[in-house]
Amino acid sequence: MSGSSHGHTPAAWTGVIIAFIGFCVSGAFMVMANPLGFWAGMVIIVAGGVVGMIMRAAGLGQAKRQRQPQGQLAHSEV
Repeated sequence: MSGSSHGHTPAAWTGVIIAFIGFCVSGAFMVMANPLGFWAGMVIIVAGGVVGMIMRAAGLGQAKRQRQPQGQLAHSEV
């Protein structure tokens, strides 16, 4: 898996960090029994996904792999 660079992009890191902050906010407000703060944290979690998708669309995500024709092997399969 280390050769695939799965998740090692600015878009992935930014989206995950924002979602993690939202998770922490939601968890804190859930313990404090504050529904408004909990839902604000949930909005932050969704915003992390949206930011990650926007950054990927802007070219900061992982490049899409080209499909090999059906009779040929990729370099990693040889």
